[in-house]
Amino acid sequence: MTKHNIILQPSGSRGQADEGTSVRTAARELGVEIESICAENGTCGKCLVLIEEGRFEKYNIDSKRENVSPVTPQEQKYFESRPNLLKSKGWEIGQVRLSCQCKIRGDVLINVPEESRGNKQIIRKSASARAIEVKPAIRKYLVNMTPPNLERPIADWERLAKGLETSMSLVRGGEEKLPRWHEMSIDYQCLRTLSKTVREAKWNVTVSVWNDKEVIQVQSGLHEDSYGAAVDIGSTTVALYLCNLRTGEILAAESEMNPQIVYGEDVMSRIQYTIEHKDGLEKLHKAIIATLNKLLKESVKTANKNIFAKDGKSADKSSFIKAEDILEMVLVGNSTMHHLLLNLPPKDLGLAPFVPAVHESVDVKARELGLQISPSANIHVLPTIASFVGADTSAMILAEEPHKQDENWLLIDVGTNAELVLGNRKKLSCTSTPTGPALEGAHVEYGMRAAPGAIERVHIDEETLEPKYKIVGEDEWNAGKAKGICGSAIIDAVAELFRAGIVDSRGKFKKDLKSNRVREGASGWEYVIAWEHETSIGRDIPMTQQDVRQIQLAKAALFTAARTLLKRNGLESPDKIILAGGFGSYIDKEKAMLIGLIPDCELDHVYAVGNSAGDGARIALLNIEKRNEIDAVTRKVERFELPTDPEFQNQFMQATSFPHMSEAFPHIAHLIPNRKADPMAKKFAVK
Repeated sequence: MTKHNIILQPSGSRGQADEGTSVRTAARELGVEIESICAENGTCGKCLVLIEEGRFEKYNIDSKRENVSPVTPQEQKYFESRPNLLKSKGWEIGQVRLSCQCKIRGDVLINVPEESRGNKQIIRKSASARAIEVKPAIRKYLVNMTPPNLERPIADWERLAKGLETSMSLVRGGEEKLPRWHEMSIDYQCLRTLSKTVREAKWNVTVSVWNDKEVIQVQSGLHEDSYGAAVDIGSTTVALYLCNLRTGEILAAESEMNPQIVYGEDVMSRIQYTIEHKDGLEKLHKAIIATLNKLLKESVKTANKNIFAKDGKSADKSSFIKAEDILEMVLVGNSTMHHLLLNLPPKDLGLAPFVPAVHESVDVKARELGLQISPSANIHVLPTIASFVGADTSAMILAEEPHKQDENWLLIDVGTNAELVLGNRKKLSCTSTPTGPALEGAHVEYGMRAAPGAIERVHIDEETLEPKYKIVGEDEWNAGKAKGICGSAIIDAVAELFRAGIVDSRGKFKKDLKSNRVREGASGWEYVIAWEHETSIGRDIPMTQQDVRQIQLAKAALFTAARTLLKRNGLESPDKIILAGGFGSYIDKEKAMLIGLIPDCELDHVYAVGNSAGDGARIALLNIEKRNEIDAVTRKVERFELPTDPEFQNQFMQATSFPHMSEAFPHIAHLIPNRKADPMAKKFAVK
């Protein structure tokens, strides 16, 4: 394969890339992150780069536009629809390229402008403080054995098993019926090192037993602590919590962007990728396993740093954690993430009748998945519920416990794919809906993920129509330089545009307003949140008519899913709404209700609970009884597929209006005092 030199400015990173490699891929391999939130489809425009021309003696290369592939029709369309972008910067097509579409064909020097430089996303999936009764699947027992002799030449495993039976009975007494020694087994990998371990330990060992039936680790001497990891694999982000299985303490929390986003920004596009590419499933599976191994390594390093910080040079080396000390993991994710993790073809998830490969919880050895912890460790994956209601929803139910309440709770995990659960101790119903990536910044002109420089809050004065905004990483409002606008502020901005009367209930800009912020731009009417001099990208940051439309479509899908569940259960509104997920925690509940993202409800009864999927995974990691509980609960959840609802289209059309074409929304009515009935409501009325 021919290789070419590539230099990236202003970082100065340089190296070689194979011919035909995209500029964005080559940059990533050299440690330079370039923004992209459209799965490299050339639609978001976040990955702009400049191809520099000329002789660069410092690097001994001649860089020219001919050394990259020609401008694609996708790029031509993107740039021609944004003439102001080119004019304001003095760029021309060919000089400026979309790095995901531009392929390397020769030596080239590339300038990555400020707006395209990837920042480390602030991943808002921290664990909450919960009281969890610790009853782990892994238990440790000290076993003292007499060495074998010619009179009693009992094999090492049988000798250990008999000693273990005695130790288990001594430790746990008459607490419960325990297995006899001949009913237990030993993992093959553990068996391979058993003889050496017991002899080096002089027949005094600590034995780790999984689920009271399988020996998975034998250690020399006394060891009290065991370690495990709980993981929430989201479509966009992955969060891992390393825990002490004896105390329940979180030792480290690490998070990372889901690398599968390169192959598709939502679950359907990833399913399609595995169908269209022979090695698609393998690529997606290996990508998530690599990320899990990276997070495991980082979590161990963080935990050991904390141990050293606490004890300093006096820290006993034996107290430091090694990756092979991790004996169990509990993983959750939506049904597509579940299948890709387990290397199961997800094709049938996306085709009627939308059937997953398995609903029940799964236990598999770490070595089977290539996870770099103890090869004998158990990997437990919580049960799936429906085609697009997966193990993450099972974990959410486990954490929030709607099945133990008398009130009707509506749980919503807001994300690229939203999952909803409604009900109480008598009955639970669930559904899901794709909301698309707009709520997380994609398909919005200046949308970006939550990273330094992103606007995260917006308020508009209804008299002057002037905005205030708050930027990630800044303590004060209107402080710092804005780079773009992230999901929480996108919802804020649309709600404020509606509340301040800048857009009407159908999301259309009012064109007779006396404000220089409301103007007709290159792609239609827009409202400028930050002027050019207030940004780090040298351009105004507006919310456009198309941006508003994208939010209308996303929020209509989510609301229609909620309304459908409520109607099927004979309810007008829920008693409580719980917003789950890292993104849900940063949504302003009043503004979410104002645009009709969530159903009407007393605002005091709307709660954000953080990453409840991650919390549920942690509960299942620390308490084996909770695994049995959620297995039983999920088998009884009523599943409803929205595409089968004949009223869906009419419900959806009504829900595109702010907050809704016909529903009253009494709890936010004071924010829109002059609201008028929409004459189109009758056309889309649902009987």
